[in-house]
Amino acid sequence: MSYYFAATMRSDSIDKASVRVKAALKEEGFGVLTEIDVQATLSEKIGVDFRPYRILGACNPKLALSALQAEDKIGTMLPCNVIIQETGEGQFEVAAVDPVASMQAIKNDALGETAAKVSAKLRAMIGALQL
Repeated sequence: MSYYFAATMRSDSIDKASVRVKAALKEEGFGVLTEIDVQATLSEKIGVDFRPYRILGACNPKLALSALQAEDKIGTMLPCNVIIQETGEGQFEVAAVDPVASMQAIKNDALGETAAKVSAKLRAMIGALQL
């Protein structure tokens, strides 16, 4: 089982791609709690030139609450990360963690049900962005 799902989309820039991804997340009930510009961070901290790459920390509050009620330490795995990275001229890959795969080690049926719901929503978001 893969630990993520991904799609390729076209965009003029990572900023525009990020706007589209955030809108697709919103359609599935997610907000973005954090946004890390990996390219800028690596340049600033260690002087490395890296491709455009963003990490979005996405959260669906109702499903996060359900997960936290089922398993109090699950916060160590929240929020769900979604990446956007440039893969070619005008092409960006969007990938999201598969919560079902990442939570396999936790033996909790209630959490598994919530993970499946989150997974379906993230898959739908990825599907909406595909070329």
